[in-house]
Amino acid sequence: MEYINYIVIALIIIFFIQRFLPTKGVKQITTAELAKELNDKNKQYIDVRTPGEFKANHIRGFKNVPLHQLENKAQELSKGKEVIVICQSGMRSNKASKLLKRQGFKQVTNVKGGMGAWVS
Repeated sequence: MEYINYIVIALIIIFFIQRFLPTKGVKQITTAELAKELNDKNKQYIDVRTPGEFKANHIRGFKNVPLHQLENKAQELSKGKEVIVICQSGMRSNKASKLLKRQGFKQVTNVKGGMGAWVS
């Protein structure tokens, strides 16, 4: 009976590790690295924050596609171009990156730290 407790604890730990570790195949960049890539027309820039957050402050060139709408709007994006995803802290964009990878996007990049780390 005692070993069942250990199994449950191990499963909980595995769950949290999978939630917070970067997804395999998703590139992670800093906001400083993002600043160098912003003028690249061969990339798609997606901000997955809410419309209110986006309206209050956003990076020029990013398109607002809230995370809860991304699954339905992903077909509007080109799978042939890299997708760079940002949010406020990096958590929602990490979820968005996983979603895009599951939908067959090959080049997905998450901005670590999100808008909270952005210095314009």
